[in-house]
Amino acid sequence: MNEKDCLLLFYLQKEQNITKAAEHLFMTQPALTYRIRQLEKEFQVEILSKNGKNIRLTPAGEHLVEYAKRILSDLRKTKEFLLNLENELIGSLKIGVNSHFGLYNLPSILKDYIKMFPKVELNVDTGFSTEMMDLLVDGQIDVAIVRGDYNWSDGKYLLSEENVCIIANEPIDVKKLPQMPMINRKEPKVLLKYKTSPYNPFEQSVEYWWNQRFIEPPIVTMQVDSYETCKEMVKKGLGYAIIPSVFLKQTDDLYNAPLIFKNGQEMKRRTWMYYREESMSLATVAEFVRYMKKS
Repeated sequence: MNEKDCLLLFYLQKEQNITKAAEHLFMTQPALTYRIRQLEKEFQVEILSKNGKNIRLTPAGEHLVEYAKRILSDLRKTKEFLLNLENELIGSLKIGVNSHFGLYNLPSILKDYIKMFPKVELNVDTGFSTEMMDLLVDGQIDVAIVRGDYNWSDGKYLLSEENVCIIANEPIDVKKLPQMPMINRKEPKVLLKYKTSPYNPFEQSVEYWWNQRFIEPPIVTMQVDSYETCKEMVKKGLGYAIIPSVFLKQTDDLYNAPLIFKNGQEMKRRTWMYYREESMSLATVAEFVRYMKKS
């Protein structure tokens, strides 16, 4: 089984579709099907099972995929070790970054990193934090930079944190919130498909804070897709909102008050760098993690 066979198995598991897997490998569907049959002969097992137009990996196929992933990981480490024997950082780095961090922080970070290590091949994905965590868990990226406290038991580093605030266009009595219209930033439905994080850490924290104080649910009159939209609605006096303070500017001229739990702790929205400790054996990953910790 060679490197291309390993990639073939990886994309079959990811896409659960022969045509899409073939597209990733720039192969025709018949050529990919033929190679699957050759692998089945080599290992004397059935790799795929079909149900109409759909395909599924058999238990033996799933085992081969995990074996293929280990081969690809070891091959990449070996290549990068040999390339870096002369102390010049060479190799690839795959990172996934939350959109907000990607917009305001990442460009200058990457500019400086590339200046120091010009021969590193960078692959960057940006999007919702939940998407980036899914890519990290699946092994499609080396490092994830996300907003929110996700359940990740491997390598991590806190990059920054900010308060979470109630905002309104005039001072309000927090005790009266259940009777006031709320403008809520709603998580897009598209994120429901991501299997690693079926919940939103920020929404869970706000819900916990609310339930500590009130029996009644909030009166949500508007569901919008961004905190910036929340803020603009609040400016027009259409209700209050709960948003991370990073979205507030001094020129906004809005009343704001931090959310504080019953134990006296302020609610924080954190930005984390998550990675696998085993990936630190890759020089490109190790240098990026060290660089981010110094920034």
